[in-house]
Amino acid sequence: MEAQQILSSFCPKSSSVSSIPIAKQPFSLKFPTLPSSSSSLCPSIQFQNLEVPPSGAFHAICTVHRGVCSSSRRRIWCSRSNISTEPKEGHGVKAQVMVRRKKLAVFVSGGGSNFRSIHEASKRGSLHGDVLVLVTNKSECGGAEYARNNGIPVLLFPKAKDECDGLSPSDLVDTLRRFEVDFILLAGYLKLIPVELIRAYERSILNIHPSLLPAFGGKGYYGMKVHKAVIASGARFSGPTVHFVDEHYDTGRTLAQRVVPVLANDTAEELAARVLREEHQLYVEVVEALCEERIVWREDGVPLIRSKGNPNEFH
Repeated sequence: MEAQQILSSFCPKSSSVSSIPIAKQPFSLKFPTLPSSSSSLCPSIQFQNLEVPPSGAFHAICTVHRGVCSSSRRRIWCSRSNISTEPKEGHGVKAQVMVRRKKLAVFVSGGGSNFRSIHEASKRGSLHGDVLVLVTNKSECGGAEYARNNGIPVLLFPKAKDECDGLSPSDLVDTLRRFEVDFILLAGYLKLIPVELIRAYERSILNIHPSLLPAFGGKGYYGMKVHKAVIASGARFSGPTVHFVDEHYDTGRTLAQRVVPVLANDTAEELAARVLREEHQLYVEVVEALCEERIVWREDGVPLIRSKGNPNEFH
């Protein structure tokens, strides 16, 4: 009923859309034993006895929150989360981290194959978040149809001249806030994101692009146009890029990339299929890290992904 109430206030025609139940599931992380000197980083944590203050422990943050402790060598912002620890034989401590499932909004303009991969990962439990709403500029596109078939509310943005139920930028921000959306994922969305949304979700909007940015990016580079340009240039490699979104096309900070070869006799369609296979895997992996709060920011503004298996490694 929550989704119906939110949508009905902006889109009367959408009031029949059902909401999606959200399950809260814990997951485990394993931390190595920390040296006693580490206590200088966060004085409120007593590493000697492995005690945690009632309000929680410190861990690498998601991009939304600001923390209060940092390392003097390379600053990594921290925030609090509920955590329980128990001693374990050997050299480590097993921690059960209760991270809240993240609420996601996905934006699409076409078939939405990356959206489907993310939604399927959420359903099978590998992704610690839920897609609460889909935003599209084409109400009849394949991604919108998939969302409706899976009970996910669909919002139309931007408002088209011949559409009566599209949203303005301010209405879109208000609606996403009512859904309590944590992160926005662009998955083949071809419209420029308005400044109002960028400011409301700073460092919380991701996009995936089918080339190794900054090459073959910017306005006009999308879909098959990208792959044709890559082949025409004689480039030997291509691949998808996941990056944070700013006010311009494809200029936000790069978060992750994956490389594929460009073969001598490739057609644009063959290269596109090869890149798309990597997109489906890469985007899900990045969103998993985002939902598990494993994105950290270096002092120079470069985002990194903390390894799930080794918290001392970054990608």
